[in-house]
Amino acid sequence: MRHLAFYSPSDPNLELTLKVIAAILAILAASATCGKLALMVRQPRVLGEMVAGVLLGPTFLGLLFPGVQKSLFPSDVKPILYVLSTIGLTLYMFLVGAGLDHGKNGAAGAGVEGGRSQGRQATLLAVSGIVPSLVLGTAAGLLWYSRFSRNDVSRMEFAFFIGGALSLTAFPMLARILYERGLENSPLGRLTLVAASMDDVAAWCFLAVLSAVHAGSGPMSALQSILLAGVFAAVMLFGVARLLRPIGARVAQTKSLTLSQMYIVAFVVLGAGWFTDRIGIYSVFGGFIAGLAMPRDAAFREALHGRMMDFVSVFLLPIFFAFSGLNTKLGGIAGATMLLAFATLLIAGFVGKYVGCGLAMRATGFSWGESWAVGGLMNARGLMILIFINIGLSQQIISQDVFSILVLVAVVTTAGAVPLYRLALPPKAEGRLMPRASDTSASDHDDPTGPREMATDGAS
Repeated sequence: MRHLAFYSPSDPNLELTLKVIAAILAILAASATCGKLALMVRQPRVLGEMVAGVLLGPTFLGLLFPGVQKSLFPSDVKPILYVLSTIGLTLYMFLVGAGLDHGKNGAAGAGVEGGRSQGRQATLLAVSGIVPSLVLGTAAGLLWYSRFSRNDVSRMEFAFFIGGALSLTAFPMLARILYERGLENSPLGRLTLVAASMDDVAAWCFLAVLSAVHAGSGPMSALQSILLAGVFAAVMLFGVARLLRPIGARVAQTKSLTLSQMYIVAFVVLGAGWFTDRIGIYSVFGGFIAGLAMPRDAAFREALHGRMMDFVSVFLLPIFFAFSGLNTKLGGIAGATMLLAFATLLIAGFVGKYVGCGLAMRATGFSWGESWAVGGLMNARGLMILIFINIGLSQQIISQDVFSILVLVAVVTTAGAVPLYRLALPPKAEGRLMPRASDTSASDHDDPTGPREMATDGAS
């Protein structure tokens, strides 16, 4: 029986489709396997998925089985993987933004004075989490500028990018860990969640400005991109957010999102990503702002995450990890100079987060054990730093070598988060932090979805 013409192997569209499906199947298999192995050694699933991406790249598969690696990820498949990973990142950052409970965390149920006190504590922790890492990372960037920077990137652009990357915290992963430990409603948990969310918002705004400056053909062009980004954020947060409130009210009654409502949500998030890409700022910034503009109703967030999070986490994010792995070449890190640069960035990032946050927690009245436990959690960078440095690589702010070094920093700091937490806060001490029933009343924290639904950067 003769095959129909459009099923012929000579059809380029069919050939490309088969290649893409084969690549995705390999990605899903590696991610599922490595994610499961990570859970078996009591590490967050995201760490295994990050490692899976590296294993599929030239460092492992390309070294041991170059023919297999080349056939799985030929040059014509990579652009499609890039598009899918970009859409996945935009949707993921949208879900992170939509999951931030910036209206209630920290101050809920504590009264005006208690809310102000917790707000000051969270601000101190957030500043201590981002400023030391930013300063030390910038200094490390200045130190290695002449050796690793691209010729068309200024010294300060390169240094600030390194500092910004090291100042990130894996907020969803941190939220997941606190939820699993039953500490999301404890004073320690609330304070840490608020501070981590503030850190990440500041880092993404910092990256938006840095990207606009780098992409601009001159100071005026960069200023135009920054101003457009500011106008976009204002329109989304004060205009679009108001228009979306009826959807939130409707979902609060029905407890579900209809297909018509999902069309609106998808249009808003992808449209926001498209616009920020057009003005010279990466689409994840648009996705994140779109998430912040979503209705704040707990039922809406639960329905939204129920509809989207599993698909984004299981299908799209592993493609992003694999695409990052294809750009990661760790073979060169064996050299003395690369190892020294890696050690410098790792120490700068670790000391800035761990010591900075630990001392800030101690200054606000927590014990040393609690303080160092939070320092360990805040030091995890997870998926967030991978998004950050992929933007830097795509916009040619950093070189391939710097990208590979920072991928390794991301893996090491993420792997160390849970062990450092457990070392500082053993089970007996942790048990004393469990919130009392009066601390978790409905008026205090009536949203069951906050940390639970933002867990894909952790061990979902």
